[in-house]
Amino acid sequence: DLDLGMNTWMAEPFSYKTQPLDRGKVLDAEALDKLEAFHRYADVDGDGIPYRTLPGTRHAKAPYFTRGSGHNAQAKYTEKPTEWKAGLDRLNKKFETAAQELPAPHLQVGDGETEFALIAYGSTEAAMPEMLDQLKDEGLQPDYLRIRALPFHPQVRAFIESQERVYILEQNRDGQMLRLLAAEYPDLAPKLRSITHYDGTFIDALSLSKAVLHHEKPVHAEAAAHV
Repeated sequence: DLDLGMNTWMAEPFSYKTQPLDRGKVLDAEALDKLEAFHRYADVDGDGIPYRTLPGTRHAKAPYFTRGSGHNAQAKYTEKPTEWKAGLDRLNKKFETAAQELPAPHLQVGDGETEFALIAYGSTEAAMPEMLDQLKDEGLQPDYLRIRALPFHPQVRAFIESQERVYILEQNRDGQMLRLLAAEYPDLAPKLRSITHYDGTFIDALSLSKAVLHHEKPVHAEAAAHV
């Protein structure tokens, strides 16, 4: 987010890989020799991710030309409804594959007794350790999940399903993350609650804990009234 991208943060030294980068499904000249044909957007493996060639590959099958508004598996322009649908269905499969491969969320387990949970992401994480300590002082130890990637990892849905109420903590006036989660999991949307911080200052632990307690005290008061 903007806070992380434009400010200096202390971090542990990065460990850079010394081996060559894995470029994914790249076909070189030798691989192309073994193919009867190369179709740039064909879903050969069923995961939505096609094979590609790199510019400058010396092989007659390597070059391809495509346009963005609509193309078929052969990278040729198309307006055929079946080919358009097939292309969009492939992209949807690609997102499903990506959800499995992108970084999984970080989970911090609470005491197992607190009836609500928390979700945050990005620079909001910086305030979370202190905020969780403040809630602990009030006798509350909720589960906490930090989302690290979009599309959402399957663990995100499993986390929300396991909770009674989930507060989404974010620095966004419109509760963008909550909207994304509600759109992705409409059946779980009633569990989601929004807590936002957007006054231009860095998000702080006290404002988050106060907001959560403000929402939770009426819930506990109502529950006590029915005992």
